[in-house]
Amino acid sequence: MAQQMLTELPQLLRGLSVTVEVSGIVLVLASFLGFLLGLLLMFGPRMLRLLARAYIDTIRGIPLLVLIFACYFGLPAVGLKLSAVAAGITALSAFAAAHVAEIMRGGIESIPRAQSDAALAIGLTFWQRLRLVILPQAVRRMLPPWVNEAIGIVRGSALLSLLGVGELLLAMQNVVGATFIVIPFYALTALLYFAVNFTLSRTSVVLERRFAYLRY
Repeated sequence: MAQQMLTELPQLLRGLSVTVEVSGIVLVLASFLGFLLGLLLMFGPRMLRLLARAYIDTIRGIPLLVLIFACYFGLPAVGLKLSAVAAGITALSAFAAAHVAEIMRGGIESIPRAQSDAALAIGLTFWQRLRLVILPQAVRRMLPPWVNEAIGIVRGSALLSLLGVGELLLAMQNVVGATFIVIPFYALTALLYFAVNFTLSRTSVVLERRFAYLRY
């Protein structure tokens, strides 16, 4: 059995690399889109704030699996055909961006209004206040929930196996189907997921220490 596990390990590692790659792309896209949505929620014109709120509440209310299927099976109906990987990345990014936007909003709202008023009093523009005063203080509070969202993205990437994307879960299922060695490969797969998420958690701790000097 040990020999079979060593033989099949490269396939699991290839699946892990797909999981990490997809999760990394989604995290970057979701963070960027969530940042923009968060700014619109807090500082945008009324109409844009309403549209951002409608998007966030709608997406957060849809199960991730439904959103993945909608992107893969529904978009071709309107002439937009995506590959399984592209559909999965689109769905995960749209879903995570809504959560990142709420993280962004909460982080900014946690900063006392007096901080912004003081920056305004010394003549800073809006973008200067945001860049030099608000965000440096908010980022430390946003880090823990942002890392939790990153971990959620890694977990959510397992659903892409339902579209045939060769990520870690599908690789494990293929290996189990070929070898009929169930428990050891399930345990090894769980260990690989744990290694990725534990790395993210430790990175969060390092970043929090890095920004620990940001106090008011």
